[in-house]
Amino acid sequence: MLRSHRLRAGLWLALSVGLVGCAGAERPANPAGADLRQSLAPLDTAGAMQVAALAGATPAPPQSASGTITLVTPPQSRQAVVRAREAMQKKQWAMLETLVPIAKSDPVLGTYAEYWMLRQKLQDSTQPVPDQEMQRFIQAHPDGYLADRLRGDWLVAATRAGNYALAARLGPLVNSNSQETCSLLLAQHMTGQRIKAAQAIEAFEPNRACWSMLDEFEDSKVVGWKELEPLLRATLETSKTGNAQRLAAIMFDAGDMVQYAALMKNPKKWLAGRKPPKSRTDTELVTIALSRLAYGSEREQNAAYIEREWSKAIPKSNLQWVWSQFGLVAALNVELNAVDWYRRSGNARLTDYNHAWQVRSELRQPGIDWNWVAQAIRRMSAQQAAEPVWMYWYGRALRAQGNQEAATKYFQSIAGELNFYGQLASEELGRTLSIPQPPAPVTAGELQQARENPGLQRAIALFDLGWRPEAVPEWNYTLRGMTDRQLLAAAELARQEHIYDRVVNTSLQTQKEVDFSQRFIAPFEGRVTEKARQINLDPAWVYGLIRQESRFITDARSRVGASGLMQLMPATARWVARKIGMKDFTPSSVNDFDTNTVLGTNYLSMVLNDLNGSQVLATAGYNAGPRRPVQWRSKLAGPVEGAIFAETIPFTETRLYVKNVMSNATYYAMMFSGKPQSLKQRLGTVSPSPNKKVDLP
Repeated sequence: MLRSHRLRAGLWLALSVGLVGCAGAERPANPAGADLRQSLAPLDTAGAMQVAALAGATPAPPQSASGTITLVTPPQSRQAVVRAREAMQKKQWAMLETLVPIAKSDPVLGTYAEYWMLRQKLQDSTQPVPDQEMQRFIQAHPDGYLADRLRGDWLVAATRAGNYALAARLGPLVNSNSQETCSLLLAQHMTGQRIKAAQAIEAFEPNRACWSMLDEFEDSKVVGWKELEPLLRATLETSKTGNAQRLAAIMFDAGDMVQYAALMKNPKKWLAGRKPPKSRTDTELVTIALSRLAYGSEREQNAAYIEREWSKAIPKSNLQWVWSQFGLVAALNVELNAVDWYRRSGNARLTDYNHAWQVRSELRQPGIDWNWVAQAIRRMSAQQAAEPVWMYWYGRALRAQGNQEAATKYFQSIAGELNFYGQLASEELGRTLSIPQPPAPVTAGELQQARENPGLQRAIALFDLGWRPEAVPEWNYTLRGMTDRQLLAAAELARQEHIYDRVVNTSLQTQKEVDFSQRFIAPFEGRVTEKARQINLDPAWVYGLIRQESRFITDARSRVGASGLMQLMPATARWVARKIGMKDFTPSSVNDFDTNTVLGTNYLSMVLNDLNGSQVLATAGYNAGPRRPVQWRSKLAGPVEGAIFAETIPFTETRLYVKNVMSNATYYAMMFSGKPQSLKQRLGTVSPSPNKKVDLP
């Protein structure tokens, strides 16, 4: 809640969609390190196994009467794993190495200590890559998550060390990140394989491995100006000037980079007295300088200057891109004249990011020109135009232009999707929103199979220890290749273990069998509903918000310090506690269920009341701070649909957040009431209102 000061950096509850660095929901960390879910053998057997394990022997694990093997975790070995993680975090590498042999005897988590040690060796660029140790670990654990991670770490290290033949053999990975993909592409190129420019550009992210790949590929002509120019322009659009400078250094020589630095510092001064460019490089530098004039408070004056001094000096396509930057900056400031700048950009092919804002600027107009909406969507890439958001708005444009038959086809193509635009498309078709028929319940046998899955066992043990950064990817990796029934069983296992975010995220992966009791779980036995109703707040909306905020993880903590189910910032929690007279509030109690929900629902109610009872505005205010939606609303020229207001929110995080919360709330309302619901009615209409002072924090 109330994180206006952190939006530009983005909120990351690393839920995978998941949270990083906090314990599982209602699963207190086990300080003793004991594995509470393992059935311990009698004391003498356990003691014998501990001694044997610590001595390096591998005793046979006991079997139950049914023949199921019962894993026994010696307390010393689990404690060694705990201490190994502490050593890893403190970079006490010698200590970590001494703990590895003891930790190995933990049959569930023992591989983690060894993995941490081997990963450190790979990351130490001053030492040779220990290839044989890597190979032994991967051969010993061929199907595990850690083996795949270590293979990726090894691939990056081998490429960095110039062992391209080995790196090329290590790919592809089951799950790869951009560093690993760029390292693999570079290794393949260096071993004679042909790499296409499109592969490199698609893989590129601004990290060490990808920069190395791009440097080499530019030198060897795999990529050239054709690929680098749009990449540089796209990076400039997102205001990532440091990354843009690094890209520019690949495109331009040292002398040109002096000019680039000067124009980025003061484009108007750099342009003054400059003659029309003649070379490709000079033309691009002038184009970038002109685009930078879109920023700041003198946009209109700068536009007149461009028309007067430069409109004939650079190619038409370059000038159109410059005007698109004026449109983008205006759109991000929710200024109505953004459409004027965009229309001056003609039919130029823009980035997907910019095309999206071109459409949004049209939607925000008091009289929408649906022909322009349709044209802008048609100019998008095929991949972007196929996204539900643009399928929906293209259908709306077709219908507004009188082509009902084509519009219906577009709505039908996404109406089955269980999301914001799937719901809206269903309503456009006149369908009543409904909850899918539940699948057959998970059987005892299916649940037992999930419980015996080694990867899920490891993940649950990690959740028990509060090690969410390790637990979430271990769980997710284990789900790969599962059938719908297996996914439902894994989600049910997570429900029994009170790991609610995994219930939701696992169930969301099913394709044909959809269980809304998992996807829209409503835990805590009505206690959230009780808190909401005490202050006349819609419980479905509160549940929809919590599902998006924390996935029901009671001690969720964001990177910037928001805590608990309803993600309260410390200062806001203190303010609300004083406002409602909560006498026993302490900062340490913010993760307490009752404290968090009382403070969160009261604050949400205050925001709702301050924003005229609009759930759309209040949801945006809860995420971005209540001042933001007041400002955005004040710039409207007339009433707009709630869906349009949500789609044109200029902060990506808040825009997605509002759409997800409102969609969630509609489904929860159906589940709670057993009655049809309308997302359109819930979204309502947002009307312009003068900017005002907001007293809420």
